[in-house]
Amino acid sequence: GKWKNKERVLIFSSRGINFRTRHLMQDLRTLMPHSKADTKMDRKDQLFVINEVCEMKNCNKCIFFEAKKKQDLYMWLSNTPQGPSAKFLVQNIHTLAELKMTGNCLRGSRPLLSFDPTFDKEPHYALLKELFIQIFSTPQYHPKSQPFVDHVFTFTVTDERIWFRNYQIIEEDASLVEIGPRFVLNLIKIFQGSFGGPTLYENPHYRSPNMHRRLIRLSVAAKFREKQQVREVQKIKKKGSKVLMEEDPTEVVFETPAEEKPVEIQLVKPESKPIVKDKKKPRKIQRKKQKKLFRTE
Repeated sequence: GKWKNKERVLIFSSRGINFRTRHLMQDLRTLMPHSKADTKMDRKDQLFVINEVCEMKNCNKCIFFEAKKKQDLYMWLSNTPQGPSAKFLVQNIHTLAELKMTGNCLRGSRPLLSFDPTFDKEPHYALLKELFIQIFSTPQYHPKSQPFVDHVFTFTVTDERIWFRNYQIIEEDASLVEIGPRFVLNLIKIFQGSFGGPTLYENPHYRSPNMHRRLIRLSVAAKFREKQQVREVQKIKKKGSKVLMEEDPTEVVFETPAEEKPVEIQLVKPESKPIVKDKKKPRKIQRKKQKKLFRTE
């Protein structure tokens, strides 16, 4: 057949990414034979510069990983240079090497794309579905692709997030075995242009990582304050005067007094004990004298 669909995807990142993001980026390049790589972009550069980079690389789609604060990872999916583009927060990343999955697929084979029914109900999900189809599907008769379909990319919407999974199709019974990688995309915004422009959709359920970490710190501080207040209340209780209970007249009802013993007066003087002389004492004295003489000599 003839290669007609000339989709090319540029997959690269900004500086400051960690090893996990680097492995995830390499896994996507391995699974997508129609992708291209480029050097890391400087953080000081503006995002619209990526459109020029895609034009130089002859790419019309782009997956850009943006790292912030060395712990937060954002993913841009864009149709360059006209748009639209979507920005996601990437969470729960697991790579091919890390998971050690039992599944395996042919390198360069074309995947099936499976979408949740929610993608057909909401308009912003329908737009994302078309963007995913154009980016992740391997063009037919691509020179680097294989004419086989042996794995599935699944996009599932759960908890207002998009869950990405990759499964192998086993020929015997058509069952699925997970290959990897896996990650969760939390949608932030959809823009009309490529890496900018008017906002088409903004996720109302999105909470930034900074806000999430701030809420965690506030909850920990609230627990600490509560413990301090409990300790202060206990100290005040200990220092306060104890309430004396009134005497109960019925407490001594069953107490019986002990019998008084008669006082005995001894009129006769007790006999003195006989003095027993120590027979060994003169010998001890004599030994001590001999020791003193021996020392003086």
